[in-house]
Amino acid sequence: MSKKYAKTRTRSRRKPARDPEGHVTRLDSEGAAVQLSLPINDILAGVHGAVREVCGTAGLLIMQALVDEEVEEKAGTKYKQDQDQGAVRWGQEESYFLLGGKKVSMKRPRLRKRNGREVLLERFRLFQRPARIEDEIEKQVILGVSTRNYAKAVDGVCDGYGVQKSSVSRHWKSVSSGRLAEFLERRLDELDLVALVIDGIEFHETLLIVAMGVDSTGLKHVLGLWQGASESAEVAKGLLRDLVRRGVDPEKKYLVVLDGSKGLHKAVRQVFGEQAEIQRCTTHKQRNVIDHLPKEHHRTVRMRLRSAWNMKDYEDAKSELLRLVRYLKDLNPSAARSLEEGLEETLTLHRLDAPDSLRRSLRTTNMIENCFSKMRHLCRNVKRWRAGDMAERWAGTMLVESEKKFRRLKGHRSMPKLLVALGRVVESARAMA
Repeated sequence: MSKKYAKTRTRSRRKPARDPEGHVTRLDSEGAAVQLSLPINDILAGVHGAVREVCGTAGLLIMQALVDEEVEEKAGTKYKQDQDQGAVRWGQEESYFLLGGKKVSMKRPRLRKRNGREVLLERFRLFQRPARIEDEIEKQVILGVSTRNYAKAVDGVCDGYGVQKSSVSRHWKSVSSGRLAEFLERRLDELDLVALVIDGIEFHETLLIVAMGVDSTGLKHVLGLWQGASESAEVAKGLLRDLVRRGVDPEKKYLVVLDGSKGLHKAVRQVFGEQAEIQRCTTHKQRNVIDHLPKEHHRTVRMRLRSAWNMKDYEDAKSELLRLVRYLKDLNPSAARSLEEGLEETLTLHRLDAPDSLRRSLRTTNMIENCFSKMRHLCRNVKRWRAGDMAERWAGTMLVESEKKFRRLKGHRSMPKLLVALGRVVESARAMA
C-alpha cells in the first residue's frame, strides 16, 4: 500500500523589500506578501542628539590626540626611557579644553626637563586660549543674546562649564574693553575725509558725543566718541582734538554737519577755524520751528520748509525761507526767531553748489542717527547699567560693529564736485582717477 508523504517546503531566502516610505515587505510561508510599517523618521530624529554628542566627542578625541602627539615628540614613547629626549613625563592634572564656547574637563599631561623645570605644551595652551571663548561670547552678545542666556545659546555638542552669567560678563568686559581701546587709538591719517558729522546721544544716564566721517569715495567711518555731561564746547573740543591727534588734518577744509548745538559749533570753530563749512541739520531745524507752533500749522510750515530746502538755486531757497520768516512773525514770533537763527547755515550746501544727490544726504545728521538706532538695538538686552565706563565700552563696541554694515553715501559719485567746491582740487583729481 503506497503512502503519501507531505512535501517539505523550504523557507524563502529572499531579502525583505523596502519601499521609499519605510515599509518593510516580507514573504510568509505561503508566499504571500506581508508589510510592516517602521517609523523611520522618528528613528532618525531619536538618534540626532546622539550624532551631535558623537561629533563633540570626536572633536575632543582629535584635540587629545594632537596633544599626545606633542608629548611623544618631547618625551618619547610611553614606558620607554630615552636619554636623548629632553623631557620626561610627570603625571597629569585636571585642566580643560575650550570647545563650543565652553570649558570641557580634560587631563593635562605634565612634562619636566631633566633638571626639573616644567615643559609647556604649546598645543594644550592653544586649545586653552581665552580668545576662543571670548570670540564666541562676542558673537553671541552682538547677535542679541544676554549674558544670562548665554549657556542656553552655545552649541551643546558636549558637556562643559564656565558659561554662568558672571563668567560670561567677565569675558565680555575683557572683549569690549579691548575693542574700545583699539577703536579709540586707530589712526585716521589714510582717510581722505571730506565731511564730518558730529552729534550727541544720551546713552543710559551719560552723554556721548560721536563723530563720523565721509571720505572722498563716499565711504562712511566712525571716527571717535567722547563722554561728557553735556554737549558743551569743552567736551566737543576734547573729541575734535583727539581726532587731530590720530591723524585728522586741521588745516584742510571740511564740510561739518551739526545738529545746531552751540557748544559743537564753538568747538568746530576753535579746532578747524573759520575755513570749516558748517551745515546745519535741516531736520533738527524743522523740528525746532514746528515745536513753537500749534498743531494745525505744522503741515503747512513743514511743507514750506521742505520746498525751500529742495530748491536747487541758493538765492531762490534763501528768498523762500525769508518769506516764511515774515509769515511766522505774524503767526508766532518765537518760531520766526528760531528759523532766523542759523538760517544761513542750513543753506551751506546750496551756497557751495553741491549736487542735489549729495545735498539730500549731507544736509542732515541722519547717517549718525541711524548709527545710534543700531547701537540702541544691539544694547537692548542690558537691564542694569553700572559705572560710566560700561556705557562707553558697550557704545564703542557696538559702533564698530554697526560700521561693518555701512553702505556708501547716496550720491557718492558726485563727491569730486564737492571737493572742488571746498577748494581741494588736487585731491579731487585723485578721487576722480
